[in-house]
Amino acid sequence: MKHQKEISSMATAKIFPNSFAFLLSALLFSLLLLSYACRRAKSNMEYRSQDLQHTHHVLHVNSLLPSAVCNSSTQVSALHKKKSSLQVVHKHGPCSQLHQDKAKKTPRNADTLFQDQARVRYIRSRLAKNSAGSSDMKETDAANLLAKDGSVVGSGDYVVTVGLGSPKKQLSLIFDTGSDITWTQCQPCDGYCYDQMETIFDPSKSSTYSNISCDSALCNSLLSATGNSLDCSLSACVYGIQYGDSSSSVGLFSKERLTLTSTDVFDGFAFGCGQNNQGTFSGAAGLLGLGRDNLSLPSQTARKYNKFFSYCLPSSPSLTGFLTFGKDSGKGSSKSVKFTPLSRAAGLQDSSFYGLDITGISVGGRRLSISASVFTTAGAIIDSGTVITRLPPTAYAALRSAFRQRMSQYPMTDSLSILDTCYDFSNYKSVSIPKISIFFRGNVEVKIIPVGTMYSDTVSQVCLAFAANDDDGEVAIFGNTQQKTLQVVHDGAGRRLGFSAGGCP
Repeated sequence: MKHQKEISSMATAKIFPNSFAFLLSALLFSLLLLSYACRRAKSNMEYRSQDLQHTHHVLHVNSLLPSAVCNSSTQVSALHKKKSSLQVVHKHGPCSQLHQDKAKKTPRNADTLFQDQARVRYIRSRLAKNSAGSSDMKETDAANLLAKDGSVVGSGDYVVTVGLGSPKKQLSLIFDTGSDITWTQCQPCDGYCYDQMETIFDPSKSSTYSNISCDSALCNSLLSATGNSLDCSLSACVYGIQYGDSSSSVGLFSKERLTLTSTDVFDGFAFGCGQNNQGTFSGAAGLLGLGRDNLSLPSQTARKYNKFFSYCLPSSPSLTGFLTFGKDSGKGSSKSVKFTPLSRAAGLQDSSFYGLDITGISVGGRRLSISASVFTTAGAIIDSGTVITRLPPTAYAALRSAFRQRMSQYPMTDSLSILDTCYDFSNYKSVSIPKISIFFRGNVEVKIIPVGTMYSDTVSQVCLAFAANDDDGEVAIFGNTQQKTLQVVHDGAGRRLGFSAGGCP
């Protein structure tokens, strides 16, 4: 029996002489294929990861939310702490003195966006007035709203502190590139004064204060700066300015000593001494006008600064930025400033707004197919007081479609006021957001950072921070959310505007 089994085994070995070698070779070949597949998969993953870094922001969800603590250890660089520079803070942020009043609640996002719409309507009305050459302010749909928060000026998010009078009185003013006249509340409040943080300025206690006469050239300049015809109280010039939500300031147009820094003092600065003011303006004492009109701060200080200034809005209300005047304000950035000429578009060239020519938009590293005529129909401006960037509907539709396509892995949620592309990140620790760039004339690319791309104060509703105008014939607006951390350089004499990344934290 044993002999038969040995014969059978020998027979089997003869029939299949190479079976074991074949199996071994097949196994080795399979292992080689598996190893190659693993290396190929790893290579593809590394390639996709590198590609993702070029086209997307990969970030922790909580980094999109504001901090409740002022980060004083990460102030702006020493370059912007020197002379001719002011500190910029978010008026509702923990670094602002205006925020110290705990009785005043930070407005909800919906309220802020509602106010933002009022400002946009006001800007449109000013541009329409400028184009028509009318001497009367055009009333807007927002003009019938209650002046609860001084929405047009109140929607300006950033404040600086300057000195006014002799002796100097420190005042927190909203700085605004979309306005021209500088004004503050003054005693006596003959009509009404809203609540502000600092004591209201009293001109009777200043040795350098004087009224501007009604027949002076300065008084005649008020029409272009405010849109309102001049008025007189006895022989004194009276100014009046009304914003998009019926908030307003009326008072004596006056001269006073303005102190920006210890070395930057200007006598005879023309400003509005408001004695009847409507709107709370979130506790700020008034407004610092940085527009292009002859009565704006850059124009009145042109002999010293040559209409040259720059600013940087911080990435978070818990950080600080800067507002710097003079040629040095455009130097020293980590990257060179890239300039685009101010727009020559009809209605913008002669306005006091800073007009820009948008030439394109990219999402995830790909330029969107948008006709150039979409951007040139009405042109665009940059505005420090508008929160959300407004685009022509045709351009916004292309942006929204591309953005949603690249965000399809995340659940969408309800719209937030004017923002219609919102996501619920509650179940995510980190997210991947496509990078967005705006292109301006002169091949200037401005890359938008993550907190400039998304708008939110809760992870359950994080929205694309862009909105559409009603039609392509309305001016586009490059808003302050998209300007965060950019050094924005205004060269008024050179009629150009520059951008540099990483201007402040």
